[in-house]
Amino acid sequence: MHLHKYQIFSTVVKLGSLTKTAQSLNLTQSAVSHAISGLENELGLKVLIRNRSGIRLTDSGERILKKINELLQINDHLLIEVDAIKGLETGTVTLGTFSSVSIQWLPQIMQQFQEQYPHIDIQLLDGNYDEIENWIVEGHADLGFVNLPVSSTLQSISLYQDQMLCVLPAHHPLHQYDYIELEQIVDEPFVMPVAGCDTDVQMIWNQAHMTPTIKYRLEDDHAIIAMVKHGLGISMLPEMILHSMYTEDLCLRPLAGAHHRTIGIAATSFKTMSPAAQKFIDCIQSFVDQYPIADVAISNQLP
Repeated sequence: MHLHKYQIFSTVVKLGSLTKTAQSLNLTQSAVSHAISGLENELGLKVLIRNRSGIRLTDSGERILKKINELLQINDHLLIEVDAIKGLETGTVTLGTFSSVSIQWLPQIMQQFQEQYPHIDIQLLDGNYDEIENWIVEGHADLGFVNLPVSSTLQSISLYQDQMLCVLPAHHPLHQYDYIELEQIVDEPFVMPVAGCDTDVQMIWNQAHMTPTIKYRLEDDHAIIAMVKHGLGISMLPEMILHSMYTEDLCLRPLAGAHHRTIGIAATSFKTMSPAAQKFIDCIQSFVDQYPIADVAISNQLP
């Protein structure tokens, strides 16, 4: 059994397309199709169903995917160890990340890391909290930024407490308050992040045993802020998200009770991860240790 067939199978599942897989691996589409057929013949199992609606795993494919990804990771670790013996620092690390981290942290982290380890390649997968956890569990990502707590199947390291803020239109009647009580906004039209992005906000309401008056559900942070600016509702977002989005037509106020989200880094196992991935975690932690707290100057907006 050749590992390249495993790599092709894993990539097809991750990208959901033979064409995209061929482009990603610099192969022809017929070569990708032939490799999948060859894998199925050697295993004696049907692993993929291909039809007009796309590609999906069979039950057998679902069962073997995690083991195949583990085998590919072991092979990567072997190659990295061989390079380490030769005095080289190489490898590929696949990282799951969400938008606020991608904007505020990653450019600086990546720049620092590439300066130190120019031969280690970092591949990024952008998604929401749920998607990132699933990518790590399924072996599509070596590690990922997460919103703690995470599934018990993952190991995690806490990195940063990110304050949750109430986002109001600039001239909203509540702008006169230093802090916002949930009772003051429970009946206000509320713009809620969609499922998978709403963990922080939903937890705040659940802990208070209250239900917001949800008017809209949106995934994109910029869209949520645009709705608030135009007076279509209010919302709650983490301070890090608002760092680059604050304008004078917004009013930001802390919530009474000092609510936060906890940003962490997670993996299936920190002990068995590749040396390249461990070096990247070290770089992340070093950066976060120096990251300024309360980077959004909300104090300047308070009366």
